Parts: sequence; structure tokens; C-alpha cells
Amino acid sequence: MKTTKLTLYIFLGLILGIIVGWQFPNIGSKMQPLAQVFLNMIKMIIAPLLFSVIVTGIATHGNLKSLGKLGAKTIIYFATATSFALIIGLSVGLYFKPGDGFSTGLISENMMDAVSVMANQTMHSSTTEMLVNIVPTSIIKAMANGDLLQIVVFSIFFALAICSVGEKAKPVLNVISSLSEIMFKFTHFVMNFAPIGVFGAIAYTIAESGMSIMINYAKIIGSLYLALTIFLVLILNIACKIVGVSVFSVIRAIREPAMLAFTTATSEAALPQAMKIMENFGVPKNIVGFVMPTGYTFNLDGSTLYLALAMLFSLQIVGIELEPMQLILVMGTLMLTSKGIAGVPRVALVILAGTLSGFGYPLIGVAILLGIDQILDMGRTTVNLIGNCVATIVIAKWENEFNYTKMEEFNKQFKKEIKQDYTIVDNDLLNHIHIEEHSNYGLVENSEN
Repeated sequence: MKTTKLTLYIFLGLILGIIVGWQFPNIGSKMQPLAQVFLNMIKMIIAPLLFSVIVTGIATHGNLKSLGKLGAKTIIYFATATSFALIIGLSVGLYFKPGDGFSTGLISENMMDAVSVMANQTMHSSTTEMLVNIVPTSIIKAMANGDLLQIVVFSIFFALAICSVGEKAKPVLNVISSLSEIMFKFTHFVMNFAPIGVFGAIAYTIAESGMSIMINYAKIIGSLYLALTIFLVLILNIACKIVGVSVFSVIRAIREPAMLAFTTATSEAALPQAMKIMENFGVPKNIVGFVMPTGYTFNLDGSTLYLALAMLFSLQIVGIELEPMQLILVMGTLMLTSKGIAGVPRVALVILAGTLSGFGYPLIGVAILLGIDQILDMGRTTVNLIGNCVATIVIAKWENEFNYTKMEEFNKQFKKEIKQDYTIVDNDLLNHIHIEEHSNYGLVENSEN
């Protein structure tokens, strides 16, 4: 399926899902299996795709010294980007005060019970434990659990071992290289089901949440999406300008995975296609394979921004104002606890609840956010994706390996596809008009006879 047509079908699935979820909630609430089947199809791709891409990229282009430099630059960029995300989330929360005057009458006992469970859920108790958990005890287990960071670590060591063995390992490298191409073709097949998955996900979300929830929670929803937009336009745009790339061309390139991330609120749905697109966009395979999956653990720009804003929202509801030093301590804790975490459901709320509980603050704000978490997650997941795609370009440029010629060819090909599609539509329309005129002329001629 051509990419421009697939984008159209995904958009139609989105619109149809909104209509069905809004006007026919009983039907929409039963559409979740469509989304879940599509997400399961994506999940079955990720582990072999990541393994093959990382191994092929490092074994054919890298060595231990260059990998160390790449890792250091990646960590520096991630720390810088997430710091800016934290500052923007904090600034928007302090300026607009979305928690002031919010009615807590919508909170039920069940919601508070769910939040209490979240507050007691431990992600990782220390930096040492986080570092220990990075290394898998079994690669099969890591693949089964979808632990991206453990898969990355195993793949790096496997690739370095191939480099060390040399010529004798070449048959294995050829097999893994072939596996990489197969998995990208596999991804292409699976993406044909994306419009159905998007329809199911958005229909279920609207049916369960209802359109009225957008009015009741308008201030916090509006504050988050404004903050995400500011981060996108300001920080990511500046990062792209520094390396001589238009952020809008990046967004245009990843429009399909971005739409998937938004509608499903799941990073995994967008990862395989986004990796292939960034490789076609001019980023070397070894950088894409290392930076993107690592970024989904350490460079969650949208989630970090959301946590800062959600923390202030939760405190403003109960009338707590923090001193500057207290604020720095809380935000620093949020930033550290959001790194190296496993991909568990509602992970941002789990971190928020645990942090609030750890400082002895009330959890009622988390209960309120629980009711709209899916809507908030759609925005932050999309920014996570865009942020990681931009990260691959910046680090590729930093390594002097970004291919501007390939990027220009990609953009030209996109414009060519758009032009072809418009030409097809225009020709179909002209043919339709010509047939109608022909038909009308025949009717007139028959009436005269």
C-alpha cells in the first residue's frame, strides 16, 4: 500500500472511530479487540526487528570505541532534551495553574483504590537495581516481555562478538542482515492493518471516556497539549535547525507512525515503521538501531513534561505550594525515577503516584488524572516518538554521518507521490464529469427523438 494512501486510510479510520465512539458508544466500546489485535501484531515484530537491526548496524559499521562515543553523545542529548521538557512542563503548570479551583466531586472510591495500588507499585528502588536489570538473564525472556533495553544490551554484545570473531562470523551476519530485511517487509504487511487498529482504538477511547470529559477536564488537557506544542515548536525545532533539518519535514516523514502513536497511545505501535523511515531519511542503521530503542527508556520527552505538569496539578488541587528548593527536589526525583523503567501500563501515573506518596502528598490528583489518562497519553506518546526521531538526526549529525543527500531524495520522493496521487484523483474526477456530460447529452438526444 502506498504511504500516501495508507495515511489517508489511517486518517479515515480515525474519523470513523470518533463518529462511532461518539454516536454509537455501545458499538464503540466493543471495538477494543481490533486495536489489541493490531498492537499484538506490532509486538511480535519488535524483538526480532530490533535484534537484527542493531546487530547488523554495529557489526558492519561500528566498533567498541565508536560505540562508546555514540553512547556518551546519546546520553548527553537525552539529558538535555528531557531537562528542557521538565522546565516547559513546570513553567506551563506554574503559569496556568490547571489544578486551581478544580472540583473533586468526580472521584469515586474505586478510583482512589486503584491509585493506592499504583503508589505501592515499585518501579526500581535504586540506581544499582536499575543497572542490574538492564542486563537480561535470558534473551528469550527479554524478547517475550518486550524489554527494549535488555534486547539492546544483548544485541550490542552479540554484535561486538561478531566483530571480534571476524571472517568466520560472516555467514551469521549475512543471515541476521537477511532477517532485518525480512522483518521490515513483515512490518510493511502488518501496517496494512493499521487503519483497522486505529479505528478500534479511537472508537473505544471515545466510547469509554465520552466527549463530555473534554469539557470537564478542559484546563488540564489544554495545558498539557499547549506545553507539548511549545516543546515541539521551540526545543525540537531549534535542535533540527542546528543540524540543518526542518522539523516539519521530519514530522511529515513520520506522519503515519505519529498518527499510530497518537491514536493507540502506544509507542510500540510506531517503533518499527519509524525506525525504517529514519533510516530512509538519512540516519545510518547503527545509529537508528541504538538511539531509538534506548530513547524509549531514557528520552521520553512527552512523558517527562507531563509528569512535571501533573505533579503541579496534583499539588494545586489540594492547595499545596512548594518552595523553590522543594520544587527542585521533587522535579529532580521525577526525572530520575522516570529513567530506566519497564514498559508497564499507565507507567507515568505509577511514577507520579509513587513520588507523591514518597513525599507524603495526597494522591487525589492521580485519581482525577486516571479518568483522562488515555487522552493525555495520546499526546505525550506522540511527542516521545517525534523527540526520539529528532534525536537520531541530531546524534547522526554529531557523528558526521547524517546523509543530507538521502534526506533530499526522500523529500523529493514524497512530493512526487503526493503529486501522482493528486493527478490520479484529478483524472478520475475529469473522467467522471466527462461520462456524466456524455450521459446527459444522450438523455437530451433521446428526449428529442
